[in-house]
Amino acid sequence: MAIKVLVVDDSSFFRRRVSEIINADPRLEVIDVAVNGKEAVEKAKLLKPDVITMDIEMPVMDGISAVKEIMKVCPTPTLMFSSLTHDGAKATLDALDAGALDFLPKKFEDIARNRDEAVSLLQKRIAEIARKKSFMRRPSLASQTATIAPTTRVTTTRSATLTAAAPVKNVPVVAVGQRFKATGKKYQLTAIGTSTGGPVALQKILTAIPANYPHPIILVQHMPATFTAAFAARLNNLCNIQVKEAQDGDVLKPGCAYLAPGGLQMMVDGRPGASRLKILDGGERMNYKPCVDVTFGSAAKVYGDKVLSMILTGMGADGREGCRMLKAAGATIWSQDEQSCVVYGMPQAIDKAGLSSESLPLERVAERMLVEVGLK
Repeated sequence: MAIKVLVVDDSSFFRRRVSEIINADPRLEVIDVAVNGKEAVEKAKLLKPDVITMDIEMPVMDGISAVKEIMKVCPTPTLMFSSLTHDGAKATLDALDAGALDFLPKKFEDIARNRDEAVSLLQKRIAEIARKKSFMRRPSLASQTATIAPTTRVTTTRSATLTAAAPVKNVPVVAVGQRFKATGKKYQLTAIGTSTGGPVALQKILTAIPANYPHPIILVQHMPATFTAAFAARLNNLCNIQVKEAQDGDVLKPGCAYLAPGGLQMMVDGRPGASRLKILDGGERMNYKPCVDVTFGSAAKVYGDKVLSMILTGMGADGREGCRMLKAAGATIWSQDEQSCVVYGMPQAIDKAGLSSESLPLERVAERMLVEVGLK
């Protein structure tokens, strides 16, 4: 059965363009369109689509207000379309807070090198987030994962019995209720990589980290260049630790998180205790800008086994090769579990490669970090 999509936009040209792209994929079917947020809410309740594509700026009711209302009355996986401006970034982050699962720039040429690639990306995004419909129970992903927690499992020991909730075969798990124990390893750097669903996941984790966190945190989130500054500022306002968009030459300091700038690459340089960030050109051949593999690989060279790293929700396999380098250096690698991911792509890649030692539900990642570094 085809995935049913409701397309919402006040532009007839954009509605037609998006509908043509969606209907060109045999897995997808546009069942109706709406011209404003109020009509979107009404049609979502009536038609119960599997996915909604939503514009942000519309008359009568804007996209953010529509998402909030839809998440109250008929929670539905929603993909936002936004402009690549600072205001567009802030509005998109508000929409993700309201419960939208993903976003794409409204100008397709901004998301891919050619039309075919852009078309394929939109189709894949819709198909991926459609899988989360059965988990849409609360207004936001952060709340949604809390309802999943009782049936989630956490990897903490090699001798645990396997259950159906394990993300991949041969990954040992124990019940969520069990208390965490620190491994006793010493760290000098925390590294986190993520993509689709990452903004909400990072916000949930970082807002639970105290100001006295003992070492620097580097963050790689797949995001356009105009979005990362707004996202870093948002996190900085919400968190006890300092969060900033990374700049070339930044000295890594404890209790500070550095977000890789969109469109560029972030690398760690120097030596433990005296390391800096290098911000480099994105590179024409690189699929991801920023790229988790690039940042994690450089962290492995500088910090070796002193890195506490994790891969969160995201499409694709970025981070797998960087984690392979970290693993070879003796670093610790965790993954977000399948049930709490918006897209279990990046975590699945490292789980299948046997690189992660623990698979954690989102709502317990911060707790696990604090136990591991001796703050809890």
